[in-house]
Amino acid sequence: MKTIKSKRDFERVFSRGRRYNEGLLRIRVATSDEGVPGRVAFVAAKRLGNAVFRNRCKRVLRESARACGLPRDGFDIILFSTSRTHDSSPEQVAASLRRLLDKAGI
Repeated sequence: MKTIKSKRDFERVFSRGRRYNEGLLRIRVATSDEGVPGRVAFVAAKRLGNAVFRNRCKRVLRESARACGLPRDGFDIILFSTSRTHDSSPEQVAASLRRLLDKAGI
């Protein structure tokens, strides 16, 4: 899975991207150049809790992204965990992610 790593790429997604929210997660989607494979990033803010808590949130996000077939060509997507992500199963988060991707038209 190709991921977004550089600060410049994160800033590009934040400045050009659109935001979509649901209870279990938030996403920000930006279109990338034509023919460029899509990328994904997983974010769990420090305010959510300690490292163990945040790592569990990111594991759930990664598993749900795989289940939804991310990354998709032509899109850079950042997935943000919420406090409810930790206690949810990857299947629940994947269902929520599918709804958000439908809203985004992906």
